[in-house]
Amino acid sequence: MAVERVKFEVYGQEMLEKEVKPSGNSGRVYLPPDWVGKHVKIIRVE
Repeated sequence: MAVERVKFEVYGQEMLEKEVKPSGNSGRVYLPPDWVGKHVKIIRVE
């Protein structure tokens, strides 16, 4: 079954590309400490 790809247009201040690491029964992405308390958007690209 093919996964449909869609285009998102997002305006922001910075972008990081990271790999999600396993963490218990979930996944985790570490972000810079100055991002704490900020609103972020996560987009899965693969």
